Amino acid sequence: MPTLLLVNGPNLSRLGTRKPEIYGTTTLADITGQLQALAHARDWAFTAFQSNHEGAIIDLLERSRASVSAMVINPGALMMNGWALRDALEDFPAPWIEVHISNIWAREGFRHESILSPLAAGVIAGLGTRCYAMAATELMEQHDARRSL
Repeated sequence: MPTLLLVNGPNLSRLGTRKPEIYGTTTLADITGQLQALAHARDWAFTAFQSNHEGAIIDLLERSRASVSAMVINPGALMMNGWALRDALEDFPAPWIEVHISNIWAREGFRHESILSPLAAGVIAGLGTRCYAMAATELMEQHDARRSL
């Protein structure tokens, strides 16, 4: 059974209460539940992880290398300075999509460039929490299409 991994970086545990005018009122638990339902509807296993610590995310990626088929990651601020995370993602074997709830290019200048995006299969930003389901659906469809060839 293929496995979808959801990874959320620093400060994303506070979704729903942190700057609702930017990030909305949907909680990380809501997002996790939605992706779990999407995965199970397609007969995929699902794992979710959130940490405020770059090293913990890297440890998870190392443990998951052989078992993950696709990954959705919102690295939060690690997109700008997570060089160790970038190294871990550089040869991560499963395809992954980077997501951001807000339109990072419409915000402060320091948010305009992600050091992770060039490695990603895709990037979805600025569409609110819907970006998670969009990314997960696309990754699962691509995986299932490759398997049916």
